[in-house]
Amino acid sequence: MDKFDAIIVGGGLAGLSAAYCMAKDGLEVLVIERGDYSGAKNVTGGRLYINPVRALLPELWSEAPLERFVGQETVTMMGEASSISIKLASDRFRRDPHHSFTILRVKFDQWLADKASEAGAMVVTKQRVDDLVRENDKIVGIVSGEDKIMADVVVLANGAMSLLTEKAGLSKPHRPEEVALGIKEIIDLPETTISERFNLGDGEGAAQLFVGSLTKGMFGGGFLYTNRASLSLGMVVGISDLMEQQPPLEAADLIEDFKLRPEIVPLIKGGETVEYSAHIIGEGGLKTMPRLFDNGILVAGDAAGFTLNTGITVRGMEFAIASGVMVAKTIKQAKEKNDFSKTSLAYYERLLKDSFVMKDMATFRHAPEVLNNTRIFQLYPEFACEAFEKLMFVGEGPKRKLSSTALSEVKTKLGWSWIKDIRQVFKI
Repeated sequence: MDKFDAIIVGGGLAGLSAAYCMAKDGLEVLVIERGDYSGAKNVTGGRLYINPVRALLPELWSEAPLERFVGQETVTMMGEASSISIKLASDRFRRDPHHSFTILRVKFDQWLADKASEAGAMVVTKQRVDDLVRENDKIVGIVSGEDKIMADVVVLANGAMSLLTEKAGLSKPHRPEEVALGIKEIIDLPETTISERFNLGDGEGAAQLFVGSLTKGMFGGGFLYTNRASLSLGMVVGISDLMEQQPPLEAADLIEDFKLRPEIVPLIKGGETVEYSAHIIGEGGLKTMPRLFDNGILVAGDAAGFTLNTGITVRGMEFAIASGVMVAKTIKQAKEKNDFSKTSLAYYERLLKDSFVMKDMATFRHAPEVLNNTRIFQLYPEFACEAFEKLMFVGEGPKRKLSSTALSEVKTKLGWSWIKDIRQVFKI
């Protein structure tokens, strides 16, 4: 073969979704994945919001290796020595079709890679792409080791820290405040133990978000997802905050401290850590996205900045799948016209703007600046825990009115800063 219709750099959800759709339509597709296998380098927490992409790949979901549907949501605010949890157990979440599932990326990505291969795509692992081949202001292939491989279009779907987007002139280097470090452990537990421990029904799972003292005042938080026979436990910490800590903090120590919290110990008791991973995650939102296309090149998934942290939900996997499907539609149309110029590939941006991907990114465009507020991670969780503790505690003497206790806590701990912060929250 002289060249491929498309070369996809990265065998994650975006790249494999694109490869599957193109191969199914008869295009010659090569996927190059640096890891030992698809999913080997992915550290996403493990929750897929399926409703936005259910109709994009309808033939796949009945056999996809989904772990548990999420029927319970818990948000926990952590103080130094106390915590408050708000739990939602919803019949709406429990009804089929379910809106989200926990997944294990090692299983899911390998399954999707198999589907792409069955459709006719060539998936090559353990290979690194070192550079792009450019001719007459157009990307026409990639360089892998000593080999040049040519294609009509190159798709960059190689993660948040894609150096190739910089080499293509589509992005600038990330600044520390635009990225975070994600750390995750997979902890094996028997399926029945998980169901009993979290009070879960048949096939049901739980998701829990943690914010407060676990990140030592830094941007970030923790997460826990129940898989079929394991837990995904991890945390995300802002890189710039981590760099500024004196004395220096090791990210590995943070998660170990997190696991020793009394809120976590009974949940993971008896479990065995079978996987540990860490990865860079984009947190810049719409303002830090690269250009998404140029002559002979498209960008998808995390490499395109399609991650969204609103403070109570962290999304990315459905954006990756959707962008991969739209990449495939764009390249199919470009091949029909035999036009792979940026004018032709601009169709990709139009598809994205008409979809939930860019609409949600635009709706929550202020989320990064709102979350760039240390009081969210330091002051408010501690305040909530202390205030609720005083409201609930009964001592030896007479107890003050609840309203007086609450007002006193607000005045002494919050002052007037909370009013400004509430105004900011209304941006999202």
